[in-house]
This record gives sequence, structure tokens and C-alpha cells, in this order.
Amino acid sequence: MPCPCLSGLPYDECCGAFHVGTYLPPTAERLMRARYSAYVKELPKYLLRTWHPSTRPTELVLDPRLRWYRLDILSRTRGGLLDTEGEVEFRASWRRQNEKGAQHEVSTFVKEDGRWFYVDGE
Repeated sequence: MPCPCLSGLPYDECCGAFHVGTYLPPTAERLMRARYSAYVKELPKYLLRTWHPSTRPTELVLDPRLRWYRLDILSRTRGGLLDTEGEVEFRASWRRQNEKGAQHEVSTFVKEDGRWFYVDGE
């Protein structure tokens, strides 16, 4: 099964390995892709675990009627292997019954103790 993040890799070799804890995402973009795939797969525990404690909500309830179907990475600023912060601009498309839309966001990430965390987005 292809990965929902549209990397071209199978899910188990891409975001699936992050979701089960086999590997940590090495870059901010890879965490962004893994978090998008977690929304597709309805994995709120993974989303909370990768959310920075300073901005993390106490709980996360996902809308089971919302279907995410496309991720476009528009730009990246820092967020590489040697960085400790980064930004990823993306557009994620969704459907809910007869309604369609997209979330366009610039997400901020930080790396602490070798782990990337989502901080917030605009």
C-alpha cells in the first residue's frame, strides 16, 4: 500500500515506520509527512506524541468524516539533519461528504534531544 504522504514509497517503509516507532523522522519535512499520514490513518496518539509540549493540546479528537487525500509540500526552510528548527509550508486537501477543501499552513518545528516536534502553524 502506498504511503498517504505521496512520497512514492510503501507505507510500511515510509511513515508507517515512524508511526510504530521503528524510526524517528530525521527532518522537519519527514515529520510533517508523518503527521499528515497520521491524520489520514486516524492516529491521534502519534499526533500528540509529536506535538511540542509547549503547544500540545490535552486531547485531540479527529473528525472521522474528514478524508485527507493529497499532500503538497510547497516550501521548506531549514529543518534538515543538522538543524534544530525549521518550517514547512504545505497544502493538504480533504473531503467531507459533498464538501471539498484544503488546509494551507506554514508549520514550525523544533528538534530537541534528537527528536523533531511540531510547534504550531499559520
